[in-house]
Amino acid sequence: MHLAVTLKVTGGLLMLFSGTLLIPAVVAWLYGEATIGVFAMAFLITLAVGVVLWFIGPRDMELRSRDGFLITVLFYIGLGMFGALPLFLAPGVVDNWTDAAFESLSGLTTTGATVLTGLDDLPRSILFYRQLLQWLGGMGIIVLAVAILPMLGVGGMQLYRAETPGPVKDAKLTPRIAQTAAALWYLYMGLTALCAIAYYAAGMNAFDAICHGFSTVAIGGFSTHDASLGYFDNAAVDYVAIVFMMLAGINFALHFSAITRRDLWVYWRDREVRLYVFVLMAVAAVVIAILVEHSTTDAPFRDGLFHAVSIATTTGFTTTDFSAWPSAAPILLIFAAFAGGCAGSTAGGIKQYRVLLIGRQGLREIRRLIHPNAVFHIKLGGKLIPDRVIEAVWGFFAVYAVIFLTMVAVLMATSDLDFTTSFSAVAANLNNLGPGLGDVALNYQDVPAHTKWILIIAMLLGRLEIFTLLVLLTPDYWRR
Repeated sequence: MHLAVTLKVTGGLLMLFSGTLLIPAVVAWLYGEATIGVFAMAFLITLAVGVVLWFIGPRDMELRSRDGFLITVLFYIGLGMFGALPLFLAPGVVDNWTDAAFESLSGLTTTGATVLTGLDDLPRSILFYRQLLQWLGGMGIIVLAVAILPMLGVGGMQLYRAETPGPVKDAKLTPRIAQTAAALWYLYMGLTALCAIAYYAAGMNAFDAICHGFSTVAIGGFSTHDASLGYFDNAAVDYVAIVFMMLAGINFALHFSAITRRDLWVYWRDREVRLYVFVLMAVAAVVIAILVEHSTTDAPFRDGLFHAVSIATTTGFTTTDFSAWPSAAPILLIFAAFAGGCAGSTAGGIKQYRVLLIGRQGLREIRRLIHPNAVFHIKLGGKLIPDRVIEAVWGFFAVYAVIFLTMVAVLMATSDLDFTTSFSAVAANLNNLGPGLGDVALNYQDVPAHTKWILIIAMLLGRLEIFTLLVLLTPDYWRR
């Protein structure tokens, strides 16, 4: 592990991020807001630190695979801290650094948990900045960086493997990693533009359409209004959100293949996508039935379908307080978020690919009990799945479960939060969902400061899929 080159690359990434702080500064200038100075100050601080880290590093040094883990973690933490500067420096946004860091990392990890209230009265530049953080975190700003870093003499494949969400990390869409990152970002930007245009056509103004396009495709869930998408009370807006949340929850490599091959049947042939759609529709059907049974809303089909897709894809948009529905519905929605979206998407959760393999492994064990001497293989799409992959999936699930239960116990032991609040808060942050139940149904403002830091760790674990962060805690990693 080369600490010098790690700091150098981290500095380069911070310099890259500092440029994005100028975008909300332009928004502040357009709307005549005083926050233009806040973003300028945050830009200068971030750029200066990035420059220092870049130039103290060596000129020529190869980036090894293990270095990618530390760079990824350092960058997310560093970006979260520097990203908190505008929120902390702007008057009337947050009261302390903990809240600023929580909001910043919640955006970057596309969790969508918020400590802010009174969003409708905040400066538009601040609102835009929150949405931009989610958009950058959605695909992963590091994937953007690997398209640029090769030009600076730094290899990018190690970063791509460490940061890219999902259990399959070695597949490349194009022969070169820079081309892969560029292809992903062009696709990501195109889908965002389509989403924003659709929102505008559905009745949003241009500002809200762009902001919600950012957070929808990022599966983030931040909104420019306290009432989230419920502010618009518009069926067309809800259905636009449903379509693009579902699209963003599908593997982006699959989108790339469908576009380049001009073959929409690519989606149907993918078993993970079929499971993903089935889970969404099954959850929606149950929630709609519960809402109809209890006459909970005036539009049970729309509300049930919207929240099933929003929560199950870990987006976190709401049109009403779903935590107030009959208890079976919100609990089902929170559990649906554990599965999340497809591998290689911007969604959180365990991922449907892992759920599919866990189910197949369970069936294989049942068949082994019946036929002890037989040899059974697991295949997906006609391809044999190596036992090493199955072991990795089960290892991930076991560690995930231990971390989840431990965090729930810690929250209950160190704060006054009840079980429902603690359980849903950890679930919402570890799965990068955002809204929970109980005391965190609407926001996390009243949660104790130390609890917010625990939840920040949960956000990072979820975004980096646990092992990227945990590997840094092993003694072997730090040995030469």
